[in-house]
Amino acid sequence: MSESQVKRSGFIGATIGNAWGGLRDAVSGVKPTRSRMMEYDQPLLWVAIVLLTFGLVMVYSASIALPDSPRYANYREVHFLTRHAFALFVGLSMGLVAFQIPVKVWDKYAPKLFLIALALLVIVLVPFVGKGVNGARRWIPLGVMNFQPSELMKLAVVLYAANYTVRKQEWMQTVAKGFLPMGVAVVVVGMLLLLEPDMGAFLVIAAVAMGILFLGGINGKLFAGLVGVAVGAFGLLITASPWRRERIFAYLNPWEESNALGKAYQLTHSLIAFGRGEWTGVGLGGSIEKLHYLPEAHTDFILAVIGEEFGFIGVLVMIVLFYWLVRRCFNIGRTALQLDRTFAGLVAKGMGVWIGWQTFINMGVNLGLLPTKGLTLPLVSYGGSGILMNCVALAIVLRIDYENRVLMRGGKV
Repeated sequence: MSESQVKRSGFIGATIGNAWGGLRDAVSGVKPTRSRMMEYDQPLLWVAIVLLTFGLVMVYSASIALPDSPRYANYREVHFLTRHAFALFVGLSMGLVAFQIPVKVWDKYAPKLFLIALALLVIVLVPFVGKGVNGARRWIPLGVMNFQPSELMKLAVVLYAANYTVRKQEWMQTVAKGFLPMGVAVVVVGMLLLLEPDMGAFLVIAAVAMGILFLGGINGKLFAGLVGVAVGAFGLLITASPWRRERIFAYLNPWEESNALGKAYQLTHSLIAFGRGEWTGVGLGGSIEKLHYLPEAHTDFILAVIGEEFGFIGVLVMIVLFYWLVRRCFNIGRTALQLDRTFAGLVAKGMGVWIGWQTFINMGVNLGLLPTKGLTLPLVSYGGSGILMNCVALAIVLRIDYENRVLMRGGKV
């Protein structure tokens, strides 16, 4: 027998053997092998873990020198590292709990969660209850950590707007029954946030609500009018506030001496940090700007420290990771919509709008593309409430993806 005949006979024998094995398993009642499709989006989880871990490292790097300042003289070098690690532990634990909750439960309780978040926004303004820092009253002390209700409101608005859009689907083309109730809710939230004040959170919440209404099929002309009203309202807020006007003028000309030493002080030192980083950075821990030159280096301006220590390449990697994260949220949302899961699809896309928009604002501020605004970099910056809500948000997205995969296998959720 020739070599080719031997190979051919071996292949035929293997084929018959596999077929006989499959028939034997079917007759004997052995369950077929499950599909190799992943149970959930593991790459999404790993990208989130990479960002959270890198954020922990950068918070330590950006805050290690703070105890040298009289303001933080009573703190240890690991103070912010320890608190951030605790926030990560709480966030990941709550994320694990949130992943176990079916999406239909989030849909059912979305309005109640919105009302709870609204009540907390009122409570934080009560004297001797809310905690004030640098003239802003945004936190409720809980002993082990300070909770920021505006972060909960971001999550609540995503869930409530998606729930509202599904309930009001037949009225989304009208003003009175479609747009107006949601618009009033956002205005009330905005008024409470401006009393803190926290205009940055209001920008994110307004953008999330508008984004979900747009994705939910609101009338195009109505949406354009809504955008115009929103832009006009924000312009009026800036015009009516002297310190906000000064911040805008400082942003337009940050290197003027009075601006560089005043309202644009953070911006100019942020730009200096990026300039020092050049292409590859000065190395982890080598930042000079974090040594009491750049205020809030571990929170709002952590990207500047990343730029100084890891250079253009480090910042580019961060942009790519966040882009991929937001894109996956939208892809998961699109799959859910294709499976006729409107609420789940809008929530996944809404989470993408939230994380993407807040990331864009933070990076824009750090790079001098936008006026200075107090918003942290999601998953990276120091801040217990932000980390907690980011973890819960991504856990809900992972749950949506998990249920999508169950349905595509023919299961039920």
